[in-house]
Amino acid sequence: MQPIYLSIITAICSLFVAASFAAGQAAPPQTAPAAVAPTATAPAQNSNPGATPQTVVHANANLVLLDVVVTDRGSAVHSIDRSRFHVVEDGKEQTISSFEEHQPAPISAQGYKPVALPPHTYSNIPVYPPATAVNVLLLDGLNTPVQNQTDVRKQMIEYMGKIAPGTSLAIFTLSSRLRMIAGFTTDASQLTKTLQSGKTTPRTSDVTGSGLSVANTDTTLDNWSGTNATSDSEAMLEQWQADITSFQTDERVRMTLDAFQQLALYLGAIPGRKNIIWFSASFPIGIDPDTTMKNGFDAARMYADQIRQTSEDLAAARVSVYPVDARGLMNFSTIDASYTPSGGISSGGSGGFGRGGRAPGMGTPMAKDTHNAMVTIAEEEASMREIAKETGGKAYINTNGLRDAIADAVANGSSYYTVTYVPENKNFDGRFRKLQVRVDGSGLNLAYRDGYYADPASKIAAHDVKQITPILAAMLHGAPPATQILFNTRVLPASDPHFRDTKFSESPAGQDAAQLKGPLHRTVVDLLVDPRGLDFATAADGTRQDNVEFVLVAHDSDGKRINYVDRSAPLGLDAEHYAKVRASGFPVRMELDLPAGNFSLRIAVYDLNSGHIGSLEVPLLVAK
Repeated sequence: MQPIYLSIITAICSLFVAASFAAGQAAPPQTAPAAVAPTATAPAQNSNPGATPQTVVHANANLVLLDVVVTDRGSAVHSIDRSRFHVVEDGKEQTISSFEEHQPAPISAQGYKPVALPPHTYSNIPVYPPATAVNVLLLDGLNTPVQNQTDVRKQMIEYMGKIAPGTSLAIFTLSSRLRMIAGFTTDASQLTKTLQSGKTTPRTSDVTGSGLSVANTDTTLDNWSGTNATSDSEAMLEQWQADITSFQTDERVRMTLDAFQQLALYLGAIPGRKNIIWFSASFPIGIDPDTTMKNGFDAARMYADQIRQTSEDLAAARVSVYPVDARGLMNFSTIDASYTPSGGISSGGSGGFGRGGRAPGMGTPMAKDTHNAMVTIAEEEASMREIAKETGGKAYINTNGLRDAIADAVANGSSYYTVTYVPENKNFDGRFRKLQVRVDGSGLNLAYRDGYYADPASKIAAHDVKQITPILAAMLHGAPPATQILFNTRVLPASDPHFRDTKFSESPAGQDAAQLKGPLHRTVVDLLVDPRGLDFATAADGTRQDNVEFVLVAHDSDGKRINYVDRSAPLGLDAEHYAKVRASGFPVRMELDLPAGNFSLRIAVYDLNSGHIGSLEVPLLVAK
């Protein structure tokens, strides 16, 4: 970090008079209570905004945190007394240390009224009360047929027209990899435009749509039935088909769980509860042995352990998963008019190793296909329910009301209780500890994570990663704005007429500027920070002192960092300057070089004395 010494710049202050904090636009900084993290280890300072975000996703300290959703007949139950809650760890009841209820604030709350800002000016001042939870819509094209993706997209667009004001949402897609296509926002119109854009166009996944598709092998086997194939060659083809199916399933499971691990790392850095509403048509918990085949166990798979591990990582990062079966109400394909049996080799019941006739008790190919479909659907639904259960979410299976499922998931995940306790078992040996929560009274349904890894605080276990620093959390691409420190910002090119009398440094602006190719263009970012969010201390000589970090990070459309600036400012203000700052705000100017293109510019202010953060992400078009 390069220190800079900032002074009061009257010219910059005047830029924001029309939208100044004194005009009543800004409420006092919303000082959020410190989140009770699964770990009590203080993060080391490492202000490299371009580093891969990492965070601890398993509890390894004395304090255990649980978010508990309590419902009665599907509706949230509020105002439950702390004395009614009981937490049991490995069969032994624990003493609750803290208890807090979270429920959405009324939209009519004072101090959250949008105010028109001058052109090119933005603010992290909340338009709505802070959300009790943030929500991710995950559109899973990897595990969902195109026709189901189309229906999901349509119903989500309809939902956006009826969304409750102030609902914080982000949109991710999964096909060949996980992509963020819309960062967290409460602007439903912006989300609707994203859903209507080409970014969410239904498409066949790279895995299931490859040349190694099961449909292709079915055709091959059907064609083979007209030849003089031997029973051994028929069996080899069947095994080949089973191997391809297993390979595709292995790839889908690996890519899906990798995506959830990435989401756990990303969302774990965001304070509070996070809900992933996951639209998917299938996700297997395993592939059973096929007893109709000669080597039926060769293609068998079980993914329960991998699913459980990922679920535990998500839950420890305070991420709950709400799977929604994108297929809606389902009928077996064998009763559809377009149904074709899965092959005809030796299907006449000759007793050989043909696909239709050799299975003892299986009967016709239709019977076999119906049986396989029943098993597959049951396992897919079981895996979705298991992920929901282990992370404290809820599964939506066999329903055509997908937009209603979104609304219910958002409402379900926004009202919850946070309970913490210090484990009585002080032997932190890294083992998994099972959790149970009870609430006195009958008829209540509870959803919460079902356990945690009791790792010792003195070492990081193999399944853990390093913590993320507060400034890195604030700089995550697409993350919700942080509002403990409020500010307005104006973003303009240095070529704007406003700067015609301003002389800028000819040195590269930004730590990565020297590595950028092509002509670079200077962007000027002027900040006006609300001083009520800064923690000024009074020194012996009467000056007011603080230490503040200012960061800019530009990301491209794929979320890759292009350039950044990270500077700390030791502040020392005499009485006169401190009075001016209190009255008009604290001004800061920063510069960043970028090539031509479309970017997202992340801006953050971090008070090192108090640990308070303010952040905002704005669109940035750099013209040629």
